[in-house]
Amino acid sequence: MTVRSLDFLDLPFLSRYSQDVLPLYSAYSVTRGNPLNATALLSSLNPRRNLYTAIATENGNSLIGQIALTGEGTTARLVFLAPGRQLGGLALSLLDHLSKQAGEWGALYLLAEVDEDSLAFPLLRQAGFAMYAWQRVWKLPAFPTQTDASVWRPAQETDWPAVQSLHGQIVPAMLHVIEELPRQASGLVCAGEGGLQAYTSLTTGPVGVWIQPLVPPDSGCFPAQLLALVRANARWKQRTAAVCVRSYQAWLETPLAELGAGAGPRQAVMVKRLAKTVKEAQVVPAMEQVLGKAKPAAPVSRAEGKK
Repeated sequence: MTVRSLDFLDLPFLSRYSQDVLPLYSAYSVTRGNPLNATALLSSLNPRRNLYTAIATENGNSLIGQIALTGEGTTARLVFLAPGRQLGGLALSLLDHLSKQAGEWGALYLLAEVDEDSLAFPLLRQAGFAMYAWQRVWKLPAFPTQTDASVWRPAQETDWPAVQSLHGQIVPAMLHVIEELPRQASGLVCAGEGGLQAYTSLTTGPVGVWIQPLVPPDSGCFPAQLLALVRANARWKQRTAAVCVRSYQAWLETPLAELGAGAGPRQAVMVKRLAKTVKEAQVVPAMEQVLGKAKPAAPVSRAEGKK
């Protein structure tokens, strides 16, 4: 078996896999579409981008996978595997190769999102991933609402302490090392007379808008007001707009359903720990509750990734 990075000579052979892609990074799929289209693949070969694509081959069979470095650089994402219906015996070797590459980047965690009934779910567990939450992706209706969208505005630096407090209240403490907030103000906030009521990060791309909200149960800012904002934006009006609801915010599903949003399948959100640092002694006990008995690949230190 050979596992190596993708190069230009592989591009002509990839069209046969474009209709059999297993997406593992939902925000990428919603905002950028098929990761095996020509534009996306050429971008992945650019060494300046935080994308890496590899191919495993054996006895005429091939499996392609891609990872992306995200956030503040401490987490990486599995973007896709292809062909998705023929993972076979190549998957574990390819996943191990991609995990090592993510570790060389300096990432501490590798994340993947997969439908719970997918054949890839047990494979990811076998490769050292453990489920730490579930999520469902809701596609917002195309029609606008008459609701006032002005309650939402771009986040400012002065909002950030309140956003951090909201993050701490909603996201379980043991997940803070994985689901970090940006260090600088970004996204949108909804503020009322009582202060900050909700926050959402936004990821936009050529085909869609990804909305990752932090909304307490008693907030009056969601979801109609957010839909009105998205549909009022001329650039986003014709694009798919999707809201990601994690298991620790399950109360958001009822108002989304009442609004007419379409629910996707339930997905497992999975993590694989890649490396240990001096500070990790403070977080490992909590993280072990998440990772359970998962057996990750051999740790790769940050120092090794800075040769």
